[in-house]
Amino acid sequence: MKFVFDCRYTRLGRHDGISRYTAGVVEAFSRLHPVTMLISDERQLEMLPDLPWILGTDPTSLREPWIARIVNRAHPDVVFSPMQTMGSGGRHYKLILTLHDLIYYNNPTPPRDLPWFIRLGWRIYHLAYWPQRLVLNRADAIVTGTFAAKAQIEERRLTSRPITVVSSAVDPAPGLRTSERERTIVYMGSFMPYKNVESLAKAMHDLPGYRLQLLSRIGASDRARYSALAPEGAIEFFDGVTDEQYTQLLSRATALATASFEEGFGIPVVESLAMGTPVVCSDIPVFREVGGEGAAFFDPRDPADIARVIRSLEDDAVWTALSGRAPAQAAKFTWDRSAERLLELVQSLAPEPRAVS
Repeated sequence: MKFVFDCRYTRLGRHDGISRYTAGVVEAFSRLHPVTMLISDERQLEMLPDLPWILGTDPTSLREPWIARIVNRAHPDVVFSPMQTMGSGGRHYKLILTLHDLIYYNNPTPPRDLPWFIRLGWRIYHLAYWPQRLVLNRADAIVTGTFAAKAQIEERRLTSRPITVVSSAVDPAPGLRTSERERTIVYMGSFMPYKNVESLAKAMHDLPGYRLQLLSRIGASDRARYSALAPEGAIEFFDGVTDEQYTQLLSRATALATASFEEGFGIPVVESLAMGTPVVCSDIPVFREVGGEGAAFFDPRDPADIARVIRSLEDDAVWTALSGRAPAQAAKFTWDRSAERLLELVQSLAPEPRAVS
């Protein structure tokens, strides 16, 4: 069986969520079965494992609907894409597409770094469900990132194809946290509206002595808005951190916090748990699944409830119990386990080998 993995969403220099998912799953998969990577830029190879590859077009290109013309030349039996937008016209192979979550149906603002015509199409595409159904039903099977997302896809009847959960994961923690515990609350993530960082900022009024550390790169307007919502000096803006800085800040923090109204998975949640740092997060299905017993939950629309849950960690017994359970919860999400699930799906689609006469 020949298998091709679409790696064209791999970023250059530093992973984002889809890029990290791609690199993590393809490397673990390659330890189970031979795989050929599809890339769109040879510089992507610096972020990917040393595996056979073929060169295709950029996935945001207007030529994307006909990418199968290139992929067909590799004669694959099955192709997997970590997105749902891979073109399929004229394909001669089984195709697996990925719908990670349904966030952008309720929050249709597209990422700012996409070309204008992609951003326009993104908005139009998410105005109704029928385009998604057409896209997904082109495939032979669908992958999603959590059981919470699978339930939403099934509830909204977005596809008639079988759905398999292939979760994201994190690399092993570089080390467990220090015994020191500062009154800091770490937030790692974007500042898109559904992330609801505003509620974290407002909660600081009920958390004297605490500092909210916003680690990601941030624009001037967002910085001004959050500063106005929180007490003076309660927020530290880092405007981007290295992996080493991120690890150091997490290792000393009281908790990592996220007040998202919706989420696809929550990589920072698992990163924090893996280090033994508790998580305080929105009481939504995906965080119940991912955070599990290493997290404490709040109403994301109620800053006072957010503050109440954070203050509950001042009880050493509560904090120690969450911290102790956190690494075991994070260990449920590994690239190896995700690769095994994907391999089972791929093998179920692959044609039976011909008998030798």
